[in-house]
Amino acid sequence: MQKITTYLWFDNQAEEAAQFYTSLFDDSRIVDVQRFGEGGPVPAGTAMMVAFELAGQRFLALNGGPQFKFNEAISLFVDCSSQEEVDELWAKLTDGGEESQCGWLKDRWGLSWQIIPSRLPELLSDPDPGRAQRAMQAMMGMQKIDVQALEEAAKG
Repeated sequence: MQKITTYLWFDNQAEEAAQFYTSLFDDSRIVDVQRFGEGGPVPAGTAMMVAFELAGQRFLALNGGPQFKFNEAISLFVDCSSQEEVDELWAKLTDGGEESQCGWLKDRWGLSWQIIPSRLPELLSDPDPGRAQRAMQAMMGMQKIDVQALEEAAKG
């Protein structure tokens, strides 16, 4: 097991969320589901803790009740190799969720994600400060990142 594992607190949707997330990424799976027994705070058999992996990274999801909600103070950053990957993940994760800006979104459970093409940090750190600034300005006006539009903006 990895030394540090991201722990996600859900009201009662941990298993549903883990199943959805593992459907999005290669090398992903549900590892274990611990269920509540008789006499628990919810019906017996309901998932209590779900261990899952996304692209080989371990996560734990707890059905802990409604006391705590996700916010933008933490997000999952996805390095996307292509515009097609950005488009596909964006469409699936915003279904029932909401778009934000600069590649950020919230999924249907309120978890924040950054869906970022690998080309974006390359353009933002371009040795030509004018190209980098133009790419930054273009990104600031986007919700989902559009690599072609960034490239065109960087060129000027």
